[in-house]
Amino acid sequence: MQRLVRPARPWLLGLAVLGLCLLGGLRPAHAEKKYELRIATVAPDKTPWADLLKDYKTAVETASKGRIKVRVFLGGTMGDENETVRMAARGEIPGVAASTGAVASLVEELAAIEIPFQFRNANEADFVLDKYLLVPMEKAFKAKGLVLVMWSENGFRHFGANFPVKTPGDLKNKKMRSQESFVHIEMWKALGASAEAIPTTEVTTALKTGSVQGFDQALLYTVAGAWHSSITHMTLSAHIYQPAVIAFNKEWFDDLPPDLQAIVIDEGRKIVRGGRAAIRKMNPSLVKIIKNAKVKISTLTDAERAAFVTKTAGVAAKVKARSAAVKATVELIEAGLTEFRAKTKKSP
Repeated sequence: MQRLVRPARPWLLGLAVLGLCLLGGLRPAHAEKKYELRIATVAPDKTPWADLLKDYKTAVETASKGRIKVRVFLGGTMGDENETVRMAARGEIPGVAASTGAVASLVEELAAIEIPFQFRNANEADFVLDKYLLVPMEKAFKAKGLVLVMWSENGFRHFGANFPVKTPGDLKNKKMRSQESFVHIEMWKALGASAEAIPTTEVTTALKTGSVQGFDQALLYTVAGAWHSSITHMTLSAHIYQPAVIAFNKEWFDDLPPDLQAIVIDEGRKIVRGGRAAIRKMNPSLVKIIKNAKVKISTLTDAERAAFVTKTAGVAAKVKARSAAVKATVELIEAGLTEFRAKTKKSP
């Protein structure tokens, strides 16, 4: 009598196939995971900052072959600088692009960069940031739940006000908008001004209502934020060099596969120099725009600058006293400046 053969059950066939895949070191085919990178910034549209972020978006999406989708939120639509920095650290957004003054509210070592009259020119700043501070700041950022992707540029800050600023005495008892940063507030105190910590997005209103009588800011943001429309005088003082950074939430970054981690870092660092150059190239035209708005432009003479340097000299000691980590960062900057100045002095 012929024996009947029952057909194999589908679930048994599935187990057999899976077993063969595992034994053979194979995995069932699956779609690659996609990631979304949202970056918040107060940088307005149609500025070199916005262009830099858009270039970064294109580079990352292309290099990742669409596995990372980048969305950039410009103009403070997700909140002010200090707020978005903390949102990124908490993981509420994956990325933030902000000035070091804002990020210093969390990564305190960055305050060392913004000591008044510390850098004489942009070349000094580039040398120190790239050679002396990048690796130590990467560690400092990670300790606060962030990953430092790249340096960006805000630029040298200058005084804008509804009165002339030629001496420290001109600022005595004046209400001046200050960035929400320890080193900035201490600078205003040293100059005898009343520091009013006001978010970037509220400065224009404060100037128009008279809540403050002036501010300090880089030329590009002064124009981009239309702050120059509410002042009568601009003093090209170049008293603080302020870079910016793009940083990611560490948990979001750690979740990326190693190849995508390399892409988001490498593509950012490829465009650092170009971004700096684009912003610096605009400075002469920005001065013209401010001047055309009927703002009187003046530049500190060497003697006038020396008076400001003397008046703010004590700020560095107060910054160093913040913590051992901040003190060590100031000393790194000092070492970098010593090396750079020795090299340039020897150059023909």
